[in-house]
Amino acid sequence: MIGVVGTSWPLFLGLLLLMVGNGLQGTLLGVRGGIEGFSTLQMSFVMSGYFLGFLGGSRLTPELIRRVGHVRVFAALGSFISAVLVLYPTVTDPWAWTVLRIIIGFSFSGVYVTAESWLNDSATNETRGQTLAIYMIVQMVGIVAGQGLLAIGNPAGFALFVIASVLVSVSFAPVLLSVSPTPAFAATKPMSLRRLFAISPLGCVGTFLLGGAFATFFGMSAVYGTLTGLSVPQISAFVSAIYIGGVLLQFPIGRLSDRIDRRVLVLWLAVIGGAGAVLGLIFEAQFAVLLGAMFIIGGTVNPLYALLIAHTNDYMQPEDMAAASGGMLFLNGIGAVSGPLITGWAMGAFGSAGFFLFLAGVLFILAAYAVWRMTRRPAPAVSETGTYAPVLPSATIVAVEAAQEYFVDHLDGRDDDPQP
Repeated sequence: MIGVVGTSWPLFLGLLLLMVGNGLQGTLLGVRGGIEGFSTLQMSFVMSGYFLGFLGGSRLTPELIRRVGHVRVFAALGSFISAVLVLYPTVTDPWAWTVLRIIIGFSFSGVYVTAESWLNDSATNETRGQTLAIYMIVQMVGIVAGQGLLAIGNPAGFALFVIASVLVSVSFAPVLLSVSPTPAFAATKPMSLRRLFAISPLGCVGTFLLGGAFATFFGMSAVYGTLTGLSVPQISAFVSAIYIGGVLLQFPIGRLSDRIDRRVLVLWLAVIGGAGAVLGLIFEAQFAVLLGAMFIIGGTVNPLYALLIAHTNDYMQPEDMAAASGGMLFLNGIGAVSGPLITGWAMGAFGSAGFFLFLAGVLFILAAYAVWRMTRRPAPAVSETGTYAPVLPSATIVAVEAAQEYFVDHLDGRDDDPQP
């Protein structure tokens, strides 16, 4: 792992700065929206806009890269991000913010696609798993660091927006000064959703549901904190707990998934995550319990996405896995766009309780569906399944396909310690 960091540290540094800026702006908007008097429903449209743009960016950026190259796409979209970040506090209108969030979601998605393609191009079959693991850790650390900046800043002013913009701008330097253009994207014929669902109904349904859950805690956590009267440092800690749980539990869950029926693990993680949401619902007034609830939710939802990809791969031929990636990302993206909207409606109808009601409902539905699927067909033998690769719900097509490559590389001769 040290070798991977040594050869790709400029990329990881640039990605870290990008994630700090992204983590900061997402939570900052949720807090600032409350200061500006935006309603919960209005903020749900703002937060959903990011995922709509992200979905579009993940589908269109490969074509942009094929036409003008990685460096130009990275620099152009990064410039859009910096510009949007400083526009937020100057145009304090929820519908203008929604448009800006679509733009910034598209741009972040494109930047991630480009940076992930450089990372994947620099990885070998032996280091791909380690590269994915480090990339996941960098993402989580960056988001948590962004919450730390929010805790010591003033969300009512301009400075935090400027800091986020500067971080994104500075992130270009280590990336663009250290990489060379990578080969053009190979065109992968997508698999139809009908065929994908026939191969893995649980993978499809679970990916859609988790897209909604992830978008809700990524986009609506700060809105929830503002609605319940949490202070800015408390909101920062509240959001951080999600990602700390995700990074600490990702690898133990990955190890376990390679040793048991993955549907059983999906079931129990969904139940535990849903129980965490119920805990937050019941003990909303106790901040320490809220932190524990978000740690549990983040620690289950983040690994569940990679677990569902691994489960889907268990029923596929290796040559079909890349084609399936696009379908799973599309389902995840549709779920992500709808999650904040439904949560915003629920919070408007039931107050702050709607936040945890939505998360609990999504996770318990996933658990129930996993139970039903276990009655429909037997699980493959553990010795015949592939190796879990850490991928977050925010991953683009490049990261997911890299995980698929890692999965294929380890189909034969699985070792006893498959995690990077």
